[in-house]
Amino acid sequence: MKRIRVGVLMGGKSIEREVSFNSGRTVCDHLDVERYDIIPLYQMMSGQLYIMPWSFLYRGKTVDFEHRLSAQAQAIIWDDLKELIDILYIALHGRFAEDGTLQGLLEVLAIPYVGTKRFGSALGMEKIMQKKILHAAGIAVPRGIVVEPEQLATLDETILSAQLVDAGVSFPCIVKPHQEGSSLGVQVVTCAAQLISAINSAAHCAPGYVQRVLIEEKVNGMEFTTIIITDYKKNKFQPLSVTEVVVDDAIQFFDYEQKYMPGKSIQFTPARCNEEQQELIQETCCNVMAILEFKNMGRIDGILTSDGRVVIIDPNSFSGAGPASFMFKQAAQCNMNHTQLINHLIETELYACGMLSDEFIAQKMEIGQMSSQEKIRVAVLFGGNSNEKEISLESGRNVIYKLSPHKYDPVPVYVNQQLELFIVDSQQLVSSSTFELEKKLNSQQKISWATLGNYADFVFIALHGGAGENGSIQGALEMVGLPYNGSSVLTSALCMDKWKTTSFLRTEGFDVPRNYLLTRSAWQTDRENALEELQNIGQFPLIVKPHDDGCSVMVSKVADNEELTAAIETIFAHEKEAVLIEEFVRGMELTVGVLGNAHPRALPPSQAVSTHAILSIAEKFLPGAGENQTPAPLPEHALCFVQETMEKVYKAVGCKGYARIDCFYQNAQQSPTGIERVVTLEINTLPGLTPATCIFHQAAEVGMKPMDFIDAIIMFGFEQHASAKKPFTQFVQPVLHNEGEKAA
Repeated sequence: MKRIRVGVLMGGKSIEREVSFNSGRTVCDHLDVERYDIIPLYQMMSGQLYIMPWSFLYRGKTVDFEHRLSAQAQAIIWDDLKELIDILYIALHGRFAEDGTLQGLLEVLAIPYVGTKRFGSALGMEKIMQKKILHAAGIAVPRGIVVEPEQLATLDETILSAQLVDAGVSFPCIVKPHQEGSSLGVQVVTCAAQLISAINSAAHCAPGYVQRVLIEEKVNGMEFTTIIITDYKKNKFQPLSVTEVVVDDAIQFFDYEQKYMPGKSIQFTPARCNEEQQELIQETCCNVMAILEFKNMGRIDGILTSDGRVVIIDPNSFSGAGPASFMFKQAAQCNMNHTQLINHLIETELYACGMLSDEFIAQKMEIGQMSSQEKIRVAVLFGGNSNEKEISLESGRNVIYKLSPHKYDPVPVYVNQQLELFIVDSQQLVSSSTFELEKKLNSQQKISWATLGNYADFVFIALHGGAGENGSIQGALEMVGLPYNGSSVLTSALCMDKWKTTSFLRTEGFDVPRNYLLTRSAWQTDRENALEELQNIGQFPLIVKPHDDGCSVMVSKVADNEELTAAIETIFAHEKEAVLIEEFVRGMELTVGVLGNAHPRALPPSQAVSTHAILSIAEKFLPGAGENQTPAPLPEHALCFVQETMEKVYKAVGCKGYARIDCFYQNAQQSPTGIERVVTLEINTLPGLTPATCIFHQAAEVGMKPMDFIDAIIMFGFEQHASAKKPFTQFVQPVLHNEGEKAA
């Protein structure tokens, strides 16, 4: 049967384009390729459209690739879509996407699209009119007032306060723009003195556009969000489970970071309310869908008050589609996975357009046709006992979703703080944090390390830091005879200790930062002598960090003894036994993925661009917060020099499978030796594998998709553990190798 061509449109002209890019990538990842041909489409802020090269799809931020589109992507115009696609999945967010403008254009071009139509989209984005219509229909909404753009120049906090009193609004209250999403431009105001600043910020949150501002009462109660989809066979709305959102007390609203930063939010699905209250929420949300003429799907946010009222605070005509977003979390409660939900949304639109044939409905996905006995069972370990467990949850989930369904049976295994193992289900896997996931565990899910081999033929360690990366779990897997990804016990233990790693590399002739390991006992017994010893490193600024942690945890750049002392005290306060102090290296900061066993190959280096002195955890993992340029903007000879050096470093410490090495490149002018050099900072033997991680950018530059990359890691793991039981390795073929690097 001919596959239906689905265009997935992402990017856009709104301030939510980073969230849109994240959503679009997820939809592309999970579209059923047996039914659909996927055409990724990207819209620039300028409005220019491109067919997006898949190699750009796994970047972390739009600025990572936008400058390359004009030279490396096919530019198209809207009218071209009629010949390129059969249906459009809109993964755009915000203005020009959810406000009816795009929908109007698609209707002019007669292109079917997934989601709410022109009127419902326009109304859903216009918060002021939307509230009036809902209120008139008997739906409870927050009380509030509106500030018009022409009033901004003459705002008076006394007059505003009086207007709020007349409207029944007291402090604290919510100030928000009337046509934005993702909590952008939203603030909680606790007193009249903060009003004018918050109003101006909201009005100007989108560059080049001044918009109306809403000031609303802050409704107290249980915040919830509910996804509503359509049962097209019965022609009625189908509410999914209700999710309770626990808002950070310090922030007082569900802000951008809580929505998108791994581990930042606490959520409960189903919500912690009784069945009658859940049904009331779902019924109200379905009514909102009908009143606002939302079609196919929607996400309705609200508050369940202490007296049992449902107050609607933000109806959305469609939902963000990140890997652990509300739509996938709630669908999992109905045993719908990501692919099944996306299929359902597309099928709903095809049915409405008369394009859903009996042949299409009857077609079975090839996924799962091969029996589980013919596939390799891969246990994916995630969670763990380190500061990086939230990133590990993201990595583990992504690895599970990226394992080829034709080759592997994934077994999600959560590792708790005590390093106990739990086989988790699909509902637990989409948890937004390890805290949320652990609340759902039960004793029946627990398995022992000794019996892990009953469930798996291969173990994929998606843990970061702590016992997962320091050789402990590698040792456990060696003892129970299970092959695994990554480096050996010795290499893992060595590379987890930054002090030992740099000391060893120095003896091997590699350039590393001058550094000093300060122990807790030395600091407590003779602080003055310790500070004198540090003078041998060099002048300020200096870098202070734990010697055995990752993800930029507690890393700081210090400019004097006072800041140095404070940074040291902070690390020791977190029960660390040693602090590593390094010279500040000037040059271009790079990160380089390396893949292979005996004959490793370095991938194209990425430049890590930071807005501050130290690359923050937010810049690494929050959508739109970081920037990586791949390949790094260096001359070809310099890129080759960096890659050759990283391959030598990789081999020197005995890395296997894959690793990510952080370093600085110094040209002859920057180098104290007068000769270009590469200064190695640290080696990550189990680098992050989150959806937009840097190592995927680099692999894409040499023609490897994430699924291929993970295939290769497993192949190298089997090769390294050839003496262990190694079933069905005929399914695992190498994707990338140097001469001599052959499949096991």
